Amino acid sequence: MTETIEHDNGRPQNLTNIHLLYVMHAISPFTLWSLSVVAVIIGAIARDSVRGTWVESHYSWLARTFFWGLLWLVIGTFLFVVSLLGIFLLWLPWGILTIWYLYRVIRGWLRLNDRLPAPV
Repeated sequence: MTETIEHDNGRPQNLTNIHLLYVMHAISPFTLWSLSVVAVIIGAIARDSVRGTWVESHYSWLARTFFWGLLWLVIGTFLFVVSLLGIFLLWLPWGILTIWYLYRVIRGWLRLNDRLPAPV
């Protein structure tokens, strides 16, 4: 297996942190999304250590996935709760959101394993 060398100091990149963030995001739908909040906070703190490298795109990818998911969760919940029928079908937007969220996490994680930047 080849190692990716960081451009500014010649050392191999440590990808353990971003892999851990992907794990946290991947299991977060099963923890009522609490791990996503923790992962976004850790990602925001740790992002400076990879600034300017291809790994930074994965931090952005996970943050965008989280915040877009949060937006759609709020909108979907509001729209379905205000309608009488929506109260019984609230599981539908949440299920679609969970599938979309996991798709984005898996897609980004596969690109990380191939040592490629996250999708744009």
